Amino acid sequence: VQLVESGGGLVQPGGSLRLSCAASGFAFRDYYMSWVRQAPGKGLEWVSEINSGGGSTYYADSVKGRFTASRDNAKNTLYLQMNSLKPEDTALYYCAASNSSWGQGTQVTVSS
Repeated sequence: VQLVESGGGLVQPGGSLRLSCAASGFAFRDYYMSWVRQAPGKGLEWVSEINSGGGSTYYADSVKGRFTASRDNAKNTLYLQMNSLKPEDTALYYCAASNSSWGQGTQVTVSS
């Protein structure tokens, strides 16, 4: 089982990034997927969840209306489109599967 995040980087406030999470080694299409983040010096914060088919998504209040989760089950890939980024969105972003698998994370830094 492997989850590999990509797409992080440095962006100015108000900017956008799209994170990807490539899955392998398990039946990706059968599992709910989540995005979780950890800001410097803080604990884990759940960001978003998407059901196995991609038709239902859930968001933390802190990102609702700015972030959009999606998935392509044919490509075994999860996405997180992040718009109107704020400095408080700075964190290491992880994808996680409902089978308890986690990726290694991708760093997002929002700063001018």
